[in-house]
Formats: sequence, C-alpha cells, structure tokens
Amino acid sequence: MADSRTGVVIITHQRRDEALAAVERLVALPEQPPVVLVDNGSTDGTADAVRARFPQVDVLALAWNAGAVGRNLGVGRLTTPYVAFCDDDTWWESGSLTTAADVLDAHPQLAVLNARIVVEPSGREDSIVAELRDSPVPGPDWLPGPALGSFLAGASVVRRDAFRAVGGFSSRLWLGGEEELLATDLLSAGWEICYLEDLVVHHAASPIRDTVRRRRDGLRNTLWFTWLRRPLAPALRRTLFLAVTAPHDRISALAWWDAVRGLPWVLTRRRTRPRSVEARLAPLDAAQRASTARRYV
Repeated sequence: MADSRTGVVIITHQRRDEALAAVERLVALPEQPPVVLVDNGSTDGTADAVRARFPQVDVLALAWNAGAVGRNLGVGRLTTPYVAFCDDDTWWESGSLTTAADVLDAHPQLAVLNARIVVEPSGREDSIVAELRDSPVPGPDWLPGPALGSFLAGASVVRRDAFRAVGGFSSRLWLGGEEELLATDLLSAGWEICYLEDLVVHHAASPIRDTVRRRRDGLRNTLWFTWLRRPLAPALRRTLFLAVTAPHDRISALAWWDAVRGLPWVLTRRRTRPRSVEARLAPLDAAQRASTARRYV
C-alpha cells in the first residue's frame, strides 16, 4: 500500500544507467514514495534521461559535484517527516520504508535507522552488518535495535527535522566517512541512532568509482572529525593509530597533507562532544581498531 511518510533522496554522478535502474526500482515500491534525484554535475545525460523516463521524479541537476551535500539539497525538496537515502547502486526492499516509518513514529527520540545491507548478486550480508548488529555502544532500553555511534548514509532512514536541525552533512567533508560527524552532532543534541534488522537495503557495488579519491578523502575526513569533536587524549590516540595502520603510500600521504592544510578550519570549528557522549561512544575505539570491514586500503 502507498505510504506517504517517507521520501527518498538519491545522489548520483556519471552513472546514468545505474541511476535509471535505481529510480525504476524505487518507483515500483508499494509505498510509492516521493523520489528526489540529485545529479551531482554529471555530463552523461543522467538528469535528462531520468526526467524523460520518470516524469514523477523530482530531478535536481547541479552544475557541480556537491558530494554528500547533495543529500541535504534533496531533503530540502521533501516535506515528508522521514527521508530514506539511496545511492545509485543501492535499493530498498519492498516494505522496508513502511517498517522504518512505523518504528520512527513509535520512537520520537530516534533520528536515524541503519538498515541491514545485502550484497548483490550474491545475496550475502555486507561484512559491516555483523559490526552493526554487535555494536558495543550502550543505549536506552526503548531502542528497537542496537545503539550506534554512526551509520551508513546509503542504507539509512532519517528523521527530517532532526537531520535539518543539526545542519545535515558537512560541505567541507564532501564525501567519504561524512556520517560520523553528523552522527556525533545528533547524539550530542539528544537524538538516538540504531540498527534495525528488519530494515533491508540491497547493494550492488558499482564498478564506476574513484577508489583513490574515496580513500584519500575518507582518511582526511576521519582525521578532521577526530580533531573537530574528540577530546585531546582520544584524538591523539586515534591519530597515532591511523598513522601506524593506514598504508604508507602516496594516497595516504596526500590525505595527511589535506588534513594538515585544513587545520585552521578545524581549529576554528573545534567543539568537543559532551562528556556523556564521549564516554558512551568510547567502546567504539576498540571496535574500530579491530574492524576488518572498514580500513583505508
């Protein structure tokens, strides 16, 4: 049945065929969600192709690649209380958007739900799912799933008001690990984030991706987040861990240089998260050190 509570925002760049396939799956969902596609400066005709084939979809064609901020712009075009994010190589399982809306209706302090991620075409769970399911973050008893300290944007449903209240994704971080800063700011504002087993998103990783830039920006963003929100001692420990474990190659060197060049911006905007939030998320340090699912390789 149609369900008007959750809209969907897709960001895409230079993947016309995959964007068309993603939109086709979304408009076929029984919930019939309003869909906003944000084209991040593609030159392959993505925006025109989607408009021509799916006139019911709101297409926002940018002249530049805004990265994750494209999601912010998409959210601004929706009026639904909840927004599901979708990349052009992911899609929501039938019924999941209704499940998410029901859970968010029932838990007004819950800002983000992270779905279970199924890798296609194999149908296996993404390796990150075990870490989400076994999250060491303590949470209130009323949460419908394990409490999280961050989330994966392409597999999440957010409460629109909470997302907008903390400013959405940072324009400075662009893309790559941008969720960690937003998650900390939501938790610091009193919201909750959790994993929900019954919420399912499918992911068929696109071969069209700039893996070099993704690793470079991801490492830079982790360093920036660390010094934007972590107290001095944990920030030093995290920085040392990254210095030891990140590959000692040209990409990492460029990422460190990017991070250093951004220090004036970081220091002017540094705001350590509340002690209660820092203490609550402290167990993530050990979990991140042991993680095999997310490494800068």
